[in-house]
Amino acid sequence: MPWDLDSDRPVFAQLVERIQMDIVSGRYRPGERLPSVRELAAEAAVNPNTMQRAFAQLEQMGLVYTKRTSGRFITEDEDTIGELRIKIAREETDRFAARMKRLGFTETEILAFMRELMKGEESWEHY
Repeated sequence: MPWDLDSDRPVFAQLVERIQMDIVSGRYRPGERLPSVRELAAEAAVNPNTMQRAFAQLEQMGLVYTKRTSGRFITEDEDTIGELRIKIAREETDRFAARMKRLGFTETEILAFMRELMKGEESWEHY
């Protein structure tokens, strides 16, 4: 999956967010070894020092740990991963709900909109 980094936001923060998403979505499984700093930096087309900084942040958060001679691994603590997943979901839904309210939708309309979206319906003409 392409890295699609946005020039309007710090690259470091985007790397952390992307790897977090890869962890909570299951792309990287608990206990799985991560690609090396150089491999991921090349894939993302960023400086390895920037990727190293992102890895250090992920370690501070408890999502990644280092084995001296083996590399970096995803935490096996599924509660930590689950809590992050919920936190990200809440942030995304809060952002969505706030934007919908600014567009003038009521709570009832937003919920109806989401129900239709989850059913896969593509017609929003009655809104």
